[in-house]
Amino acid sequence: MEGCFKLVILGIDPGYAIVGWGLVEYKHNTFRPLRYGAITTDADMDFNLRLKVIYDDLSQIINTFKPDAMAIEKLYFTTNQKTAILVAEARGVILLAAQKNELPIFEYTPLQVKTAVTGYGKAKKPQVMEMTRRLLKLPEIPKPDDTADALAIALTHIQAAGSELRQKMYREGNI
Repeated sequence: MEGCFKLVILGIDPGYAIVGWGLVEYKHNTFRPLRYGAITTDADMDFNLRLKVIYDDLSQIINTFKPDAMAIEKLYFTTNQKTAILVAEARGVILLAAQKNELPIFEYTPLQVKTAVTGYGKAKKPQVMEMTRRLLKLPEIPKPDDTADALAIALTHIQAAGSELRQKMYREGNI
């Protein structure tokens, strides 16, 4: 459909053992999951090699699917500083992969994700996952949880960009 406004967002739930990712298409006021999964690294693997695997796999996903933007969760840690530092390092590699591929990056807090997907900022993780499943009309909640989280983050960006998307669609005559 020529002239039809379409947006593909790559959602990322950052980590170093598991990086959840999900591609969501927004077209004709509907969401459609295109692909989703997880980049996993083995705990016995050298940490620097784990970062390389994350970078290489994410770069391949970006190059294969050519999303319009990447939405990633902002880090929020209250207890384990060592884990926070390792996740932050993995997140840096993820941001580098997006930047090297000239992919615009948008960041969202867990509160923003909960609010965008469920309408309630204090929603629990199972509620967010179930609403993500419903919004994307999936038969079941994707596993691992990081993948479901990544899809929720992609949905958050589409919701956050909503008024700008609607304006562009009006300008292009698609609404």
